[in-house]
Amino acid sequence: MSVLTEEKEKVSLITDEIRASASEIYHGNDICEEKSKWLLKEMGLPSGLLPLKDMEEVGYVKETGFVWLKQKQKIQHTWVKLGRETRYSTEVTSFVEKHKIKKLTGVKTKEMMMWVSLSEISFDPPTGKITFKTPAGLFRTFPADAFEIEEEKGKESAGGEGKESGGGGGVGEGKEIEVK
Repeated sequence: MSVLTEEKEKVSLITDEIRASASEIYHGNDICEEKSKWLLKEMGLPSGLLPLKDMEEVGYVKETGFVWLKQKQKIQHTWVKLGRETRYSTEVTSFVEKHKIKKLTGVKTKEMMMWVSLSEISFDPPTGKITFKTPAGLFRTFPADAFEIEEEKGKESAGGEGKESGGGGGVGEGKEIEVK
């Protein structure tokens, strides 16, 4: 990795001005995980869509829909049901609205042995499909339930009783590895 690439990754998009305008800012992994899943659900998106680990900060500017999530280290997540790999940088930013994430940064997926940045995610409730787009306009569509948290699916199928389904209770039955 070149020095220029490393420097580019260290520059934060979250300025003091953005922090000052935030409606909500949370610190600490547990509350950040809870709030990021809550926000995804509020926007009508699968709650397991951003399986970040060791989160340090989550912020939301309600007026603009700007959201940021910071984690201690980059992670690589494998969506086992889809056979797809996704990398999440230490800082993920986007603008959210109902059923859509726009201007996404910090997320890449592997396509034909190359890592490609994702820029938009949209969900179509009638079809149950979720579409991922790149800045070049390329896209892939998958079933949205592949991105649900297993225990959430268990609660829904148990009539809201809070019962967990078997099968690991992980995010979309994925696995994470640390990326250095």
